[in-house]
Parts: sequence; C-alpha cells; structure tokens
Amino acid sequence: MALYYPKGLGDNMQRQLMSELIAWKSRANRKPLLLKGARQTGKTWLLNEFASQQYQNAIRLDFMLEPSARSLFDGDLDPKRIISQIELLRGQTVTPADTLVIFDEIQEAPRGITSLKYFNELAPEYHIVAAGSYMGLALRRENESFPVGKIDQLTMRPMGFVEFVRAVDGNPLADAILAADMNLLANVTEKLEHLLKEYLVVGGMPEVVSAFAETRDFIEARRLQQQIIEAYESDFGKHAPARIVERMRLVWKTLPGQLAKENKKFVYGALRPGARARDFEESLQWLTDYGIVHKVPRVSALKAPLSSYEDLSGFKLFCIDTGILGALSGLSPAIVLNGSAVFTEFKGSLTEQYVAQELLLQNKTPAYWSSTSGNAETDFAIDHAGTVLPLEVKAAENLKAKSLKIACEKFKLERCVRSSLAAYRDEGMLVNIPLWEIGQIDKLA
Repeated sequence: MALYYPKGLGDNMQRQLMSELIAWKSRANRKPLLLKGARQTGKTWLLNEFASQQYQNAIRLDFMLEPSARSLFDGDLDPKRIISQIELLRGQTVTPADTLVIFDEIQEAPRGITSLKYFNELAPEYHIVAAGSYMGLALRRENESFPVGKIDQLTMRPMGFVEFVRAVDGNPLADAILAADMNLLANVTEKLEHLLKEYLVVGGMPEVVSAFAETRDFIEARRLQQQIIEAYESDFGKHAPARIVERMRLVWKTLPGQLAKENKKFVYGALRPGARARDFEESLQWLTDYGIVHKVPRVSALKAPLSSYEDLSGFKLFCIDTGILGALSGLSPAIVLNGSAVFTEFKGSLTEQYVAQELLLQNKTPAYWSSTSGNAETDFAIDHAGTVLPLEVKAAENLKAKSLKIACEKFKLERCVRSSLAAYRDEGMLVNIPLWEIGQIDKLA
C-alpha cells in the first residue's frame, strides 16, 4: 500500500495511542473515529502507520493538500454516494472490513465532520477515521454542528516522556518506566534524570524528537521548535477573527511569564495594564480550541468530582509542550547541562508544565486548589479512584510538603502525591513519585 510517511521517523518512534486505535478497530459497536489534536503532533503519521499495520488497503484524502476533494461533501451526505465518489477519485475499491478511509485535515471540509454522523447511522460497516486540528474553530466558522454521540474521539498530544525515552534510548528503559518497576529503576536514576532534562528542553513534538534522536543536537531541536511556533502564529491570522488576533498573540507570547510567577495563576493584568477577563476571553477560547494551550481551573474544594467545584475566578494556563514553552521563553538549550538548573529555571515552570502534560496524556483532567487564606496551595489535583488526589511538584529534592498536609487534613483525604527528583517513597498518607514516573500515577498512588 502506497502511503506517505514523514522522513526521518525511525523504528522507535512509537506512539501509545496506537493501542487505542487497534482497540477501536476491533470494537463491535465501532463508530467513525475523530482524531483531534494541534498541528504537528503526529496525527497523519500515526494513521498512516495504523493503516499499514492493520489494513490491507487504505485511502487517504488530505483536504488541505487537495482542496478539490472538499466537493465530496457538496450536496447530500449519503455515505454510499461519498464512498462511490472516493472510489472513482482514487481508482480503488473500498472494501468495508479491509479498507481504512482516512479523512485528513478534516477541518478544511467541515461538512465532512457532519458526514461522520451519517456514516455511523447508515453505513457503520465502513472503517472511517477523520483527523484534524482546531475542530471547534472550523465548525463555528461554517455554522456546522458537531456530531455528538455519533462518533468515537481520541486526542493526539505531543509525545510523553516514555515515548521520548523509547525514541532516544530504546525499548528496555521505556518498558521499565511503563511497568513502574521501582526496584529495577532504582539503579538507573542518574540516567533517568538526564533523560528528563533532555525531555524538558526537547519536548515531545514528533519532528523535534525524531531529529534529536538522530543528532542529539539541542540547537537543531530549538530551530525546529521555532519553526513550529512560527507555523502556529501564522495560523492565528488565517483562522481567527481579525479583531482578536493581536490579543491571541499577546496571550501566547506572555505565557512563559505567567508560568514563571510564584503561584502560576493566570493574571489578565500581566497582559497589559488594565486588561480584564472579558477583553481576552474569546482569544483564550480560540487558543484552547486550537489545542496549543490548556486551562487548569482552580477548584474551591478537593472533593470528587472536581468539576463540581470549579471556581471560575482563577486558572493556570499551560503550553502544549515543554519544548515549545522553552523556545517561547528563550531558554538556552545549554541550561540542560547545568546540574539541576533546568528544574528550577523560571521557578520550576518547565517542571510543572511537564507534569500537566503527563497527566493530560493519561486522560486526567487536572485542576488546582488554593486556600482562601493563601497559606496553602496544591499544584494540581485529579479525580482518582472515587476520591481526589492532590499533587505537589517539587523541582528539586526539597521534600517539605506543608501545603499537601494542610490540604489532606482540611478535606480528610487519605492520600496525596509529591513528585520530585527524590526516590519513590510510600509514607502512608504521602507518597513521593519521581518525576520520570508521574505518568504512571495510577499504578503508584
């Protein structure tokens, strides 16, 4: 099967989302799948890889590269008609069980998103996967409705730490991290700390990781990150209403400064003097929909479910990726060589950014809590096994956990997590999980 693969992606460029795609294929009540995610996170590569491994045939339509293909969705959205048109267009037969039909860059053909509803209702035998960025933006622009309940959805994010380790160091260490074998890992903590430093600087954008795995060149990694940032910023003007583009750029450019503050709470006044929430709400929503920032809301209480206790008066705003945040910050890649400086630079913002990413990769929805008196705050909190797990991120090996203890006592929680460079330690109420293992929080907490 002739499919396009981005050059330079080696054998170890494996994505954990592949297992979820395979599970989707075998599901009896399978619906058309929408793979969402910001640009440059590797959606096309993953779907091409999935197709080559799991199907006899694949037909891919890229609605950005092939604008004429958007006409497939002109007129009625009868799946049989659309399939017939695809067969004529590609000169290939679509066999339901053996052919994967990929609608790539589906946001460029918003009616194509709507068509997924009809594939689900009228032609569920076909294996249809759509991939795209900034879905919400595209649908709003064209006044199309989202097919809620009619599709399966997955979100593609930058590569997590385990995926990075697999790409640059190979399978054995990556597998040991996934297994959370703390006895085995105790012998390689220096190596893990070094790899984590590299990850904080390189990040998880696949093109950057692939280049770094090949060259170990931090300067080249930063060059590629700058290119990605330029592509994102170019998109602002193409897709957002002109009235908010400058405000979007302002939020985006000031993101590192917001995270470098002691409590990291997003402050509108830091954008420009006298700025108010209502001036920037729309631009923030666009950046969120675009997938390059993520809001972590404040909660008024550490009680399950956290979403019931959201406090709209405060939130933290994180970047899509540690490497992109470092590039936005102007962080010199050389800092990776300077002892533990990378963990404390910008008041540990890279470290907290990293933990936020790892939690999101595990399909957690992190929040944070701070007391009304201001004497205690948890960096994050997640719903966990019917209760709430507060989490504190310590950049260095400073293991005081006063805030965590206050939070646990106040809300009668039996368990809380501190993540730092220190070794794994279970002290009953408090468990220390090394930063490189925070992605395995479900196994260790």
